[in-house]
Amino acid sequence: MHPLLTEEAGKKLLLLGNEAIVRGALEAGVAFATTYPGTPSSEIADNFFRISAESELYFEYSTNEKVALETAAGASVSGLRSMCSMKHVGLNVAADPLMTLAYVGVRGGMVIITADDPSMFSSQNEQDNRIYARLSNLPMLEPASAHEAKEMTEAAFEISEALELPVLLRTTTRLSHCRGIVTIGPLKPAKTKAVFEKDSARFVTVPAHARVRHGVLLSQGEKARDMACTSPFNTVIGKGTWGIVTSGIAYSYVADAIQDLGIEDRVKVLKLGFTYPFPEKLAVDFMNSVEKVLVVEELEPVLEESLKVAAQTNNIAIPISGKGPELFSRLFEFDPGLVRQVIARFFKVDYTSPKSIDIEEDPEPIQLPLRPPNLCAGCPHRATYYAVNSVLRETKTDAVFPTDIGCYTLGLLPPLKAADFLICMGSSVSSAAGIARATDQKVIAFIGDSTFFHSGITGLVNAVHNKHNFILVVLDNGTTAMTGHQPHPGIEITPPGWEKPSISIEAIARACGVEQVTVVNPINLAKTKGAVKEALESNRLSVIIAKAPCPLYEARMLGTKKKRGFVVGPECNTDCAECVEHFGCPALYRNPAPDSETTMIINDKLCIGCGVCIQFCKKIRPKKI
Repeated sequence: MHPLLTEEAGKKLLLLGNEAIVRGALEAGVAFATTYPGTPSSEIADNFFRISAESELYFEYSTNEKVALETAAGASVSGLRSMCSMKHVGLNVAADPLMTLAYVGVRGGMVIITADDPSMFSSQNEQDNRIYARLSNLPMLEPASAHEAKEMTEAAFEISEALELPVLLRTTTRLSHCRGIVTIGPLKPAKTKAVFEKDSARFVTVPAHARVRHGVLLSQGEKARDMACTSPFNTVIGKGTWGIVTSGIAYSYVADAIQDLGIEDRVKVLKLGFTYPFPEKLAVDFMNSVEKVLVVEELEPVLEESLKVAAQTNNIAIPISGKGPELFSRLFEFDPGLVRQVIARFFKVDYTSPKSIDIEEDPEPIQLPLRPPNLCAGCPHRATYYAVNSVLRETKTDAVFPTDIGCYTLGLLPPLKAADFLICMGSSVSSAAGIARATDQKVIAFIGDSTFFHSGITGLVNAVHNKHNFILVVLDNGTTAMTGHQPHPGIEITPPGWEKPSISIEAIARACGVEQVTVVNPINLAKTKGAVKEALESNRLSVIIAKAPCPLYEARMLGTKKKRGFVVGPECNTDCAECVEHFGCPALYRNPAPDSETTMIINDKLCIGCGVCIQFCKKIRPKKI
């Protein structure tokens, strides 16, 4: 049995923040869950996927976040409790239905997880999705710990049904991936079937209906504001005339800082968990009880601006600060040391930063090797990039490389250097069209299989219709690899119990109207290079599908092992270095030993035996068994 399905109410579990959200949803009786995977939200979906095999929960990996939100909305307006999870940039994709779903509302509770990524650990931006709550006029909750994540998730379903509105639950990377003790409650039986009751005046948003529903939304927003003012997730902690307002994971840093600085009797904290609508009455009472306020919030000054508006409206004349010189930046996530320093500086508390540990005093300091992000040894994407670059070198052709979101974004790195432009999922296809039309340069775009299904197809349709001329390389490794090997509509190596049809990328490309479509196994360099040459010479829109399974995923699903071993022969004593300077497999590197027989070495523990290297270097040969 999945551990999150345990029925031992009162039991304490050590859970990730994301796992706590899943448990909270189960305790609330969630019946329907959808997602498009994306770090830092991925563990939510991965757990739901496994739980759905052991329960009546319906779960799906949707083709993108817009589809995920619309599908979950369909279940919620029918009366089921649903959850839709995504990373912060995923809410951009889902923003179109979100704004109007706020108008029509829901019947069964609906919770939308937006997992923000301050400092961009695995994202292309660090947008603050609290602003989406204000934009959509939807309630938002922000947990500060794993236990609160569970409690707030459960409460979010109740709030959603009370207001008949979706509720946004915002986490951040640090909260999603922290571990904490969570006391579990009883599991609520899920209602798994419903009947959609027609109400076109509510659910069909022609202008006449939408005008009425906008008024309803604003009215429900005021009810939500009253709920926020009395919510147990919004509390005043401590006593004193110094005020701190904070929310989310930043509260944990504040609590530690107050204790470390020894100012518990001088500071009062307004801890906000139900952050939108902004609880103005609670904030006004708080500001009237302190001399000045420091706002501790990551990224944008959302709470700070709301406090300043409330202070101005209610004639409260106290200093309110948060973002600014010598205080907090709008860049990146916070850490305990930073929060401690800023609190001490703002309130003029004597404080000396702890002395840094001098590792030089260690007689034997441990020097951990750096591990920059890199395509794995044996990754078929590397073979594809090498083939493309080889053809371009041989034909003395320059090309521009629009790329996309996924493992293959690492093609940016030397020696491959096959990434020139990237903004969002699916952008490689559409931006390739624009670059090709605006310039006389050859354009070769790269997109992954999961990303192609997510948002690459519409760009390809547009390219065919408008007669754009570029090469699109679909890097098909049979999984959504970067976020943890989640399935997508085109997978052929399937997880246990997966009984869904596989959709052919080749058939889609042809159905879109692309006349030149080639499928190659990138491990076969000769055929891959031939396909690239043919596409270059054709001088028309071409699609090359480089199809080979991710070795890690293949090993995980099928238990496959290393295919064979290779060794560099003693004749490798020149300065050729093709393998390092153009291929760059991490299993191949220069021999550090002086006066060695060979210039290069193959690390047998990293090499998976793909055999790409022996196709371009005659000095590499199979190991003798």
